[in-house]
Amino acid sequence: MRDANALSIGKEVPIRFSTTIALILMLSAAGLTYEIAAGRVLAPFFGTSLLTWTSVIAIVLGGFSLGSALGGLIAERPTAVAVGTVRNALVAAAVLMAVSPTLLGLLHSWGARGTGGMLLSVFLVFFPASVCVTLPSPFLAKVAIQARPGREGSSLGFVLAAGSVGAIFGAIVAGFVALPFIGATATFAACGAATLLCLPFVRNAPPGGERRQDGGADTAVAVAAAGFVAFAGLAGAPACQYESGLSCLHVVQRGAVVRLFSDGTAQAAERVSRGAERDGPVDLSLPYTQWLWMRLDRDLGPAPSVLFIGGGGYSLPTELLASRPDAQAIAVEIDPLVTRVVQQHLPRAAEMIARTGYDAANDAQEATGRLGLVHADGRVYLNETERRFDAAVMDAFSSGSVPAHLATRETYERLRTIVDGPVYVNLIDEHDGPLVRGVHAILRELYPHVEAVRGPLNDQGRANFLLAASPTALASLDTLPDDYERTRISEARAFTDDREWVGHR
Repeated sequence: MRDANALSIGKEVPIRFSTTIALILMLSAAGLTYEIAAGRVLAPFFGTSLLTWTSVIAIVLGGFSLGSALGGLIAERPTAVAVGTVRNALVAAAVLMAVSPTLLGLLHSWGARGTGGMLLSVFLVFFPASVCVTLPSPFLAKVAIQARPGREGSSLGFVLAAGSVGAIFGAIVAGFVALPFIGATATFAACGAATLLCLPFVRNAPPGGERRQDGGADTAVAVAAAGFVAFAGLAGAPACQYESGLSCLHVVQRGAVVRLFSDGTAQAAERVSRGAERDGPVDLSLPYTQWLWMRLDRDLGPAPSVLFIGGGGYSLPTELLASRPDAQAIAVEIDPLVTRVVQQHLPRAAEMIARTGYDAANDAQEATGRLGLVHADGRVYLNETERRFDAAVMDAFSSGSVPAHLATRETYERLRTIVDGPVYVNLIDEHDGPLVRGVHAILRELYPHVEAVRGPLNDQGRANFLLAASPTALASLDTLPDDYERTRISEARAFTDDREWVGHR
């Protein structure tokens, strides 16, 4: 009797076992790629921090969970009804995935701001597609188990393994291939296309069985969805002018000033002056760089060796080398794309890189090489370098804030061992906010002399805070950039690798 029942169930199976495993793997890969792309595309609008990634992961996983629960209920319905619902879910997931960056931009343009706006945007944009892409999985799992009567245990194991392998594959594709090479908008469209590719294999009857009466309508819907997904991928406005897996960059020229933005935050600015001598003053355009240069110029001798953690627009290294012919600099920039964009759009920095730059990570310093370029994480370079420096500038940013691992006591303790002179730090925070207080506490523990200045508050109530710490007394500056003022920082707990900075929204 058991064999007869198994045979009866097996004849009702609409999809082969191997096909169901492949479909589960495909949908899992699309889901994880979508999740990682969601975190990346948020950066131009809300920055990237522990809070943004936590929100994306929590809400997308919530969508996966609800999709699995609803899919389980659907899997218990008659096969024809379940297949129709699964197909509709696949079409909906594809369309919602492809349109995600457009919806996110609309919500931001309608006023979604701050933590609340970020949470609302993530929920409205990414939750529905997460539900739809996961909804087919329980039905496919049921079909896979029914396809191998008497081998339910191994079938379930293969189903679970396919989901995990697909997720791993999706994560690798997103981080190493899709986002770096085709960008976020095309990645969302590719996720939708991969979901649509599952449609032809989800049918009411096995190969050779009776065809559905409404097959033409289903085909028309699938073709329309495919056309929409292709249009979204090809015609949709890119989220970034230049994009890598690490940066979303825009270059804007207004008048004589070229500005470089990363994830919506101004990273560098250079005043274009056609008639200037190549070794003349760079005319720093951002006030925070003006203050940093004032301190460097006042504190350092004629031939300093300076470490810059965070290349950005390379404005400060360019100013240092242009004003001091015997100076040396190492600039550590995690993203090679940033350097390439600077070489294309910021002429003074590009010229300095062309004339004096060398690969400090691999090449021996050439006779004329004065600006060493290192494309690596700043903390990794600090941990591994054997060089010594006369001063250091900490100006690395991820969106609008400092990467957490570069704002800990352990980072600055290592910096203290390789830098003999002052350390200068650029931060963006609220007035007397947690980031500036935590970093200030670190510097006060390690250096006897620390000073702080603050720039004007922006519309979000944040400003540039600039800190200088030195083992010897710092000479006072005669002037400050416009609207900058000296400020006092409240006492706080120093950040550590164990209890570090969370990040701005």
